[in-house]
Order: sequence, then structure tokens, then C-alpha cells
Amino acid sequence: MDVKIAESWKSRLTSEFEKPYFTELVKFVHEEYSRGTVYPPGKKIFAAFDACPFDELKVVIIGQDPYHGPGQANGLCFSVNPDVPFPPSLQNIFTEIKQETGQPIPADGDLSRWARQGVLLLNAVLTVRAGQAASHQGRGWETFTDAVVNAIAREKQGVVYLLWGSYAQRKAAAVDLAHNCILKAVHPSPLSAYRGFFGCNHFVKANEYLASTGKTPVAW
Repeated sequence: MDVKIAESWKSRLTSEFEKPYFTELVKFVHEEYSRGTVYPPGKKIFAAFDACPFDELKVVIIGQDPYHGPGQANGLCFSVNPDVPFPPSLQNIFTEIKQETGQPIPADGDLSRWARQGVLLLNAVLTVRAGQAASHQGRGWETFTDAVVNAIAREKQGVVYLLWGSYAQRKAAAVDLAHNCILKAVHPSPLSAYRGFFGCNHFVKANEYLASTGKTPVAW
């Protein structure tokens, strides 16, 4: 199956595209887009991979599924397009960065600026029906993104994993703790941010680790 995804990822994921579960997933996703509104736009489904080539990857952030409100999802977890108000979790992320670094909250929530610096912003599920959170869970995306995480773990060491919430932490359970930097906290959602996300210091710790391994820190 010819999947339009960045070549550096395609070469590592080709075997997934040939598996029966992926064929069924593609059929389901095509049907969903033909029946109604699905986010993100079809051309943005694999945007996280296009924005962060495999060879440049140094940080992984794992989300659950795309935002399901109009115009929000752009294919990068937690990110929104420049003209879209910050969803609560993203607002809390920016608040934590400000507390850690002192830098002002940015004018927009487009996190492609992180992706260009080697941050993979990976949702576990890559599509969602408009207005229906988690509506595409259990259809095969999780199997595919497990393969993504496994490919990174297999080929790369010295990667920072920012794992917010139990879902993300389970997703990266197989990552080698001895040769990577695993930072865990509760999810930045307003329901949990005050129970350990605020004050986690993850963004400073991530950059300290990157610097210690000779990599350029991320301009958060």
C-alpha cells in the first residue's frame, strides 16, 4: 500500500502498511471522511512525521487523539493552527514552560516550531470524528503508533520521552530506561495539571539531558 508519509519514516514502517489491520484501518478512515467531518484534514493525518524526520528526532511527546473541535487539529499532538485559541491542555503546557524558563507565552499554539527542532508530536490515534472524542480509538491506529514507538526505541538511543498521563506512559513502556531520558507526569489537562504537571520541570530537564548528550536544546 502506498501511504503518503515522509520517506525517512516510510522506509521503517513499510511492513506495517502491508498488514491486514492497516488495510482495514485505511478502509475505515476513508469511509469516515466520506460520511462526515473528520479531523485533522486528510492531508494532515501524517503531519507529525512530515514535520519531524526520523534522523532528526530527539524528543517524543505522546498524546491520545486529535482535538475534535472545528479547525483545531493539525496533525501534531497538543498543537493547533495559528489562528485557533489555546485548548486548556496547551494553555497549561505554555504556563509550565513560562514558569520553568521565564519566557513569555507564545502568540499562537502552532507547535510545528518544536517539530522542526526534532520533537515528534505523536498522537496514539491519528483521526477523530468531529465533536466525538475517542471516536476512532480501537480501529488500528494504536497498533500503528505502537510500531512507530518501537521503531524509535529499536534504532535510537538518547531520546527524551515526555510522557504525560498513564496512557502515554503505557504507550512507551518498552523504551529502554537505561539509554534514554524518560520524564513522567500527570496529563496537562485542567482535571489533573495541579496534581503534578505544574512544577514537573520537564522542559528544563529535557534540555539538560539533550545538552549532556551533545544535542542542541529545544527552544520551547
